[in-house]
Amino acid sequence: MALQKIVNGRNTFRLAVILCLIFLVFKPIYLKKHEPSASEYGIGGGVLYEEPVSGDQTGFSPDSWDSTLEEESLIKSRILFYDSHTVKSGDNISVLAVNLGLNQDTIISINKITNSRLLQIGKVLKIPNQDGILHTVKNGETLNSIAEKYSADAKAIQTVNELFSENIVAGKDLFIPGAKLDRISLQEINGDLFIWPIHGVITSPYGYRRDPFNGSRSQFHTGLDIRGSTGTPIKAAMAGRVSQVGYDNVLGNYVIINHHSGYRTLYGHMSVIRTRTGAYVAQGELVGEVGSTGLSTGPHLHFMVYKNGVTVNPRALMR
Repeated sequence: MALQKIVNGRNTFRLAVILCLIFLVFKPIYLKKHEPSASEYGIGGGVLYEEPVSGDQTGFSPDSWDSTLEEESLIKSRILFYDSHTVKSGDNISVLAVNLGLNQDTIISINKITNSRLLQIGKVLKIPNQDGILHTVKNGETLNSIAEKYSADAKAIQTVNELFSENIVAGKDLFIPGAKLDRISLQEINGDLFIWPIHGVITSPYGYRRDPFNGSRSQFHTGLDIRGSTGTPIKAAMAGRVSQVGYDNVLGNYVIINHHSGYRTLYGHMSVIRTRTGAYVAQGELVGEVGSTGLSTGPHLHFMVYKNGVTVNPRALMR
């Protein structure tokens, strides 16, 4: 009886071993047959359908794809980035604008250039990735009023300046994408505002000089002395209204013309005055002739420019 139990135990053990061997042999085949496909995991695969799917069904069409790309491109273009450029010999604003693919207004405004003729070699300029100008916020201005002034989009201004609200503070510089300087400001900065009233040699520039009569070194000359022959026609440097004509012991026969933007010009030492008070004169129109009247050492034109009542150097504003 004991022997029979031992035999039965051995048979049971052998049967278990055989079953294990069978399972190990056939397991890979079973798993391979029941392995989930890639499509079941949502990766590739899937069933091929020949039924066309319209853009309306998917909510996304080739046209909407192009539109989305375009909108994303526009959004990215409104993000403001700056590069730099070091001014080299031969550089000027117009050349830089062409080479950098920007408007002159953009380079001038961003770098707060007041006289483009005085661009110095070695100066490092800020170069934005898009056209636009800086605007300094004034008291009472709002984002909408600034946008209206430049025909710009208020949301674009808010985005490009990374403003978290429409509230803006006076004194802050805002970049106005796509905006340009007004014509007068650009002419002032580029020195294209006035034409020469006569063509001739500058015998005395604007600024301190030696007095031609007493030799003093401390005299400040408030205009340009331009040599010319007696009778040479004198032209209005810019269009405007003649505010005064007359004679002065120092200036001799003179004419004063009021212009836009707070400018005023004076023409002195004339031999003959060819206009009258109140007359409107066009740029280049005859206003008098060169002479040597008043306190003068010889025939020439004394030409002065005022900005808001203060004399400025005419040379910086002339073509």
